[in-house]
Amino acid sequence: MDDTDTPDVPALLRGCRDAVTPALRAAVARLDTASREQAEYHLGWVEPDGSPGAGGGKAVRPALALLSARAAGAAEEAGIVGGVAVELVHNFSLLHDDLMDGDRERRHRPTVWARWGAPSAILCGDALLALASEVLLEDPSPHAPAAAKLIATTTRELIRGQAEDVAFERRADVGVDECLSMAAGKTGSLLATSAAIGAVLAGAPEHTVRGLSEYGMAVGMAFQLVDDLLGIWGDPAVTGKPVLSDLRSRKKSLPVTYAVQRGGAAGRELAAWLARSGDQSESELRAAAALVEQGGGRAWASAEARRRRDLAERALTGAGLVDGPRAELVALGRYLTDREF
Repeated sequence: MDDTDTPDVPALLRGCRDAVTPALRAAVARLDTASREQAEYHLGWVEPDGSPGAGGGKAVRPALALLSARAAGAAEEAGIVGGVAVELVHNFSLLHDDLMDGDRERRHRPTVWARWGAPSAILCGDALLALASEVLLEDPSPHAPAAAKLIATTTRELIRGQAEDVAFERRADVGVDECLSMAAGKTGSLLATSAAIGAVLAGAPEHTVRGLSEYGMAVGMAFQLVDDLLGIWGDPAVTGKPVLSDLRSRKKSLPVTYAVQRGGAAGRELAAWLARSGDQSESELRAAAALVEQGGGRAWASAEARRRRDLAERALTGAGLVDGPRAELVALGRYLTDREF
């Protein structure tokens, strides 16, 4: 695919978001008054002062759901309910993650738990999760029960990944394979389902659904690897996070774990640094970033992200996809994984 054939991904994402948003708004409108208010705020539809908001996020997961329906040869509309469901599950996880991580801001606004308290954030997240299954099971597609089961198993995998991430905070011996498995649950599973659920609802053959799911998982893993690189070396103006943010919180991200486990003397020094308590100066954080690089963490994560991106594109080959949507999936995968770091 040369540059002249490359789809305009931002425009593609906007179009998919516009297609899904009315159904997503209708679903959220079913919630109790308090949960609806909190969900509409969290989704960026309402500002802190009560005025209308522009909406937040790129809606990548709904876009994947719509593209998967089209790639399977169905109308885009076949994937809309799937797009609503994956977006609800995604935001359930964000509401709970913000609370567990103690993050008081998301997209430069107070998080739901910071505004309304921890119980409200938990209940709002739970409500969104229940709503995801509800809207799927109401869909007239004969394949809606299969899609609902897919969402249920995906949520279980997502929670597994999050539970492992929490457990890793208390451990000093986290291995690279464990960290990759955690990322597959926490990040990869929902992107895999997002990339397949439209095809499931459209009744696509098994090899098509499988190829789309493998694509989504590989893109999710590549995305996480790049995100971890940006968490150390990213430009705060682009990432919205403080410089060296993941090291500041001593997060056992993929490049850090690789350097600790396989980085020799630099890895041992990095492990000793991670075990220290107390705040670290800017120079100490930069020294820790240098140890990650010396231990091979940066080079490995960068190469592994490219490898996973290539795996994603190969997964689409032979899946029996329509050419136009397949090219859009390739472009979207590159857009998500070829970020600067």
